[in-house]
Formats: sequence, C-alpha cells, structure tokens
Amino acid sequence: MAAATIASIAFLILALVIVLGAIKIVPQGREYTVERFGRYTRTLKPGISFLTPFIEGVGRRINMMEQVLDVPRQDVITKDNVSVQVDAIVFIQVMDAAAAAYRVTNLDYAITQLTMTNLRTVVGNMELDEVLSQRDQINTRLLDVIDQATSPWGVKVARIEIKDLQPPPDITNAMARQMKAERERRAVITEADGEKQAAITVAEGAKQAAILQAEGRREAAFRDAEARERAAGAEAEATKLVSDAIASGDVNAINYFVALKYVEAFAKLAESPQQKTVIVPADMGSLVGSIAGIGELVKSIQSDSPPPRPPQPAPQPRPPQPPRATAVPRAGS
Repeated sequence: MAAATIASIAFLILALVIVLGAIKIVPQGREYTVERFGRYTRTLKPGISFLTPFIEGVGRRINMMEQVLDVPRQDVITKDNVSVQVDAIVFIQVMDAAAAAYRVTNLDYAITQLTMTNLRTVVGNMELDEVLSQRDQINTRLLDVIDQATSPWGVKVARIEIKDLQPPPDITNAMARQMKAERERRAVITEADGEKQAAITVAEGAKQAAILQAEGRREAAFRDAEARERAAGAEAEATKLVSDAIASGDVNAINYFVALKYVEAFAKLAESPQQKTVIVPADMGSLVGSIAGIGELVKSIQSDSPPPRPPQPAPQPRPPQPPRATAVPRAGS
C-alpha cells in the first residue's frame, strides 16, 4: 500500500513537470525560438503557447525591444594625422528573432565591433576640422554602412550618435588660442566699423548743418536786401514828396528835414552809455517852429483841396549868442 502511494505521488509530480514544461508564457517585448531535436521550427510570440513534451524546447529568448549599445572609446587617426578619441552609442531593434538567434553568435558584440571599425574608417577619411564640425555627416555615413551590414542578422539600426570627440591637449590649447584670436579680430573689426559709421554720421550732420546755415544766410541776405530796397523806395518817395513841396514854395518841408535830423541827433546823444549828463540847448524856439512846420506839411499832404497859400516868412533868426547849456543829470548817475 505504501509503495502504491509513493508511485502515485511520483506519477503526479512527473505529470505536473511535463505539463509545466509543455506550457510556455512569452512576455511582451520578447520572442522565443522553438527547437525540435535541436532544429529550429518556429517562433513563439508574446502570450501562452504549448510545446510537445520531450520533443520541442525553447531555443533562444530574443529581446525585441529597441536597445542601446555603448561603443567603447577608441583612438582614431584623422586624415591630417591628428589622434582623436571617439566614442558613440548605437540604437538597434531586432526585427527577425530567428535570424538574430542563428545567424550571429553574439549579436551585441558583433554590432559593437562593426561600429568601431567603421567609425575608424569614416573619421580617418576626414580632417580634424571636418570631424569636429560635421558630426551629423559622420552619423549618417555610419548609419548607412552598419544598417546594411546588420540587415542579414534581422536587426534594424535606428540611429548612431557620436557621443564625444576629444582631441589631444596640445591641439585643444591651440584651438582655444585660435578661437580667442578670431574673437579679438572680430571685435576689432566691429569696433572699427562702429567708429567708421560714427564718423560718417558726424560728417553727414556737419554737412547738413553747413547747408542749412548757408541757406539761412542766403535767406537773411535776401530779406536784408529786400528791406533795404523797400527802405530806399520809401526814402525816395519821401524825398520826392518833399521836393514837390519845396518846388511849390512850401518852406515847411525844409523845416521837416531839419527837425527830423535834430531829433535823431538828440536821441543818439541821450542814448550814449558814456554820458553822465545831457546838454540841452536853452533856445528851443527854432525846434518848436520846426515842429509846427511839420504839422503844416502833413496837413497840406493829406488835404485834397488846392495847396494853401505860402506861409508867412519865418522870423529872422537872431544873431548867434554864446552857447548856454543846462546840465541835466541822467537817471542813475
């Protein structure tokens, strides 16, 4: 009885092991290859699958998600014989699980070595300046070459990126000095251009100012000439009127001119800033007579009636007497 029980338990355990071995659950993002007596037969997709016990088994478990491979740093000699340390990263994705499992022994190692060799080839055909300034071109050339090489392996190379480019220290220092010299040259050129533009602007401003001043002087001269012309015309007209009055026997015209010049001279004498006192003639009768004559002359010009009779002759001036003057102090003296 005990032996039968042990045999039953052993049979149940064996059956459980066989059932569990026949049921395979493939996680998402993975694919399993199935081998029958060591020969590939099919690929299991994500989900539950059943295998034939003792005949079929799982061969390779392939990661179907996109993966990132790190390319180790290596020394590369450029076309102009400069040693540059370069490293990169490669983004790959397995598209055919069977090809990736059975056409290459170590997929990640193979792609890494392939990238390193092609990286030396691409960078070695370029000069240092091109390597430092044309990373996109290097990435594109590497991607084309490696994608074609890995296509039989069932792998799609999505992209390749140069992670770091490091020239030797002496080259780096020389590049820093070159960059500094170039920046200083640009600064000097920019400053010179600024000074040039400033000088041109100042010259243009001086030119415009000179033109405006010349135009102002010309306009002022024209205005002065016009004013002098009008003043001369008015003076001529006044002289003609006085001449006509004298010709008609009007002596008041002569008195007008005498009184006018007398008043102007007296006004200039009073305006002199150097005078502390003003000399006023004591005999003001002649001045009053001249002013009366001016009044008569104005009335005769404004009247439309025939010219009045000649005025009575003015009294004979008295013989000259010794000058008498009265000192009138100026305001503020």
